[in-house]
Amino acid sequence: MLKLVAFDMDGTLVDAASSWAAVHEHFGDHNEEGLRLFNAGEIDDHEFLRRDIAVWWKHNPEITVFDLEEILGKVPLMPGARVLLDALRSTRATTVIISGGIDVLARRVASELGIDVALANGFRVDATGRLTGTGIIRVPIREKEAVLRKLQDDLGITPEETASVGNSEIDVGMFRRSAIGVAFAPEDDGVRRGATAVVEERDLARIVPILLPDGTRTRPPKPQDF
Repeated sequence: MLKLVAFDMDGTLVDAASSWAAVHEHFGDHNEEGLRLFNAGEIDDHEFLRRDIAVWWKHNPEITVFDLEEILGKVPLMPGARVLLDALRSTRATTVIISGGIDVLARRVASELGIDVALANGFRVDATGRLTGTGIIRVPIREKEAVLRKLQDDLGITPEETASVGNSEIDVGMFRRSAIGVAFAPEDDGVRRGATAVVEERDLARIVPILLPDGTRTRPPKPQDF
């Protein structure tokens, strides 16, 4: 029986390739140079995030986390997300978001879907909520495997009791720490090869029979339920 199910967020739980890009697009801008330097190994996660904020500051120097909540509030859930999470809720599994995306969106998605834990990257802010220009890296983009490993250790859950779902190369590390690794609407063949199952259709409900092949197993009532 699965005890832990880990999800990527951007392109998986939400129908947007990148929460960072969603904010850039709101301003009609981009951070392609930051992406190029990061992919080349010339800047780290912290500098990449700082450059993202610098793009936003060009358009709104006073941008706050509340502005980000409004912008990212428009990002839609992936089709089938509620069906999948409703099915998992009736099991013993803990659900978690492990994302290199923005924590503002991760918290919203976790709240809407009833996900237990949301791990994503955020911002240092002043007393008014204004972004100061530096960030908080909880999920280094290339280290999702290590983040999942620590969570498993903290919860006392083994890879054999874990499933993970993601769409990109950076999610393959989570697949390695999971008995079931689902490549959902995968970006390329590398993601497909790293997975134990592939769902090409952009409908998370298609994952239910992969994670729960014998149907859902009802969670025993908690003491407070009596």
